[in-house]
Amino acid sequence: MRTVIGRIVAAMQSRPFGRSEPTELEPGLTIAPNRMRLTDHFKLGTFSSNAASGMSITKAPERWQATWDNNLALGRLLDDAGIDFMLPIARWLGYGGGETDFHGSVLETMTWAAGLLAATKRISVIATVHTAVIHPVVSAKQIATIDQIGHGRAGLNIVAGWNQPEYQALGLVLPDDHETRYGYAQEWYDIVHKLWTETEPFDWDGHYFKLKAVYGDPRPVAGVPPIMNAAGSGLGREFATRNADFLFTPAIDLERSKPEIIELKEKARASGREVDVLTFAHVVCRPTTKEAEDYVQYYARDMVDAGALDRVISLQFAHAQSFPRDVMDLLRERFAMGHGGYPLIGTPEQVADGICAIHAAGFSGTTLSFVDYVEEFPYFRDNVLPILEARGLRRAVR
Repeated sequence: MRTVIGRIVAAMQSRPFGRSEPTELEPGLTIAPNRMRLTDHFKLGTFSSNAASGMSITKAPERWQATWDNNLALGRLLDDAGIDFMLPIARWLGYGGGETDFHGSVLETMTWAAGLLAATKRISVIATVHTAVIHPVVSAKQIATIDQIGHGRAGLNIVAGWNQPEYQALGLVLPDDHETRYGYAQEWYDIVHKLWTETEPFDWDGHYFKLKAVYGDPRPVAGVPPIMNAAGSGLGREFATRNADFLFTPAIDLERSKPEIIELKEKARASGREVDVLTFAHVVCRPTTKEAEDYVQYYARDMVDAGALDRVISLQFAHAQSFPRDVMDLLRERFAMGHGGYPLIGTPEQVADGICAIHAAGFSGTTLSFVDYVEEFPYFRDNVLPILEARGLRRAVR
């Protein structure tokens, strides 16, 4: 008699990716496919709800409190609304430099994802992993475990590393060159991938890892889970197009993004792969434009944590190459609003217009952040999602 997991694998492998209806395995036991695999609508997720203040560098007292209870409440709201995924930020210490200790309190991503997968039914939950921090054999086992908890709804966001203070806090050395960082990340992921796809023990004699008779059991529910990677540098984008299903990159200027996305997709196809490009956005949605703009003035300008903002920008540009340096003035305000995310500010119609513009630029989806996710998401759910469904970007929840 097949196990429950065996029935899940068979059910998921037999369904087309475009379907989103649950499959009944036996009375009372149903699964949904990993929503990152759906191809019939523009993907929406949330970003950084596991981190204090979320994506907003503000002193506003209502800023996001990244407690487990808040994340659980958000996860259930998103799940019921048909939002596709939740993506966390992995941090080991805050940025410092301001009054709020921006990202000083952060829920660890693997245990965060396990809890959310156990408490939800449809939404995909991504675990963000720093390759330099977690051994690949450990990560492969962790992802396989949480994928079983979620019946195939887990995903992996790979971070090659960039934040020097975190490396120092952990007693690690951040390589100065991207070649070493991505060389290490490639070998790390090659091991993870092999553990998920090989059925027999194997030895590994690489540059960074020496393994003896290692194997992965259990493996993820339905093959390799969705893989995400944020990439800005040339080497980073080569890594992403070679390994990831989703390349995560800022949308600074949508006209600039259009040829960039075409180039990234062509680069992936040259290697025999398909990659979707995702971005991130910050939402301030209110009944009137003035209310939305007034709130931005309040939390992102009047109440900005200027010291934290300076610190975040200096660290981002010291070692990361995610943001082009010729748009710094624009980025400074966007960092205060939502850590550099594309601004979706205004009425429900205006916010929907902005999401449609992101889609038209070639992005396959975007994450969303809010000053207070739980308080603000229901208004977005009730007023923006129906517009996107009417315009054909999203399917209504069944």
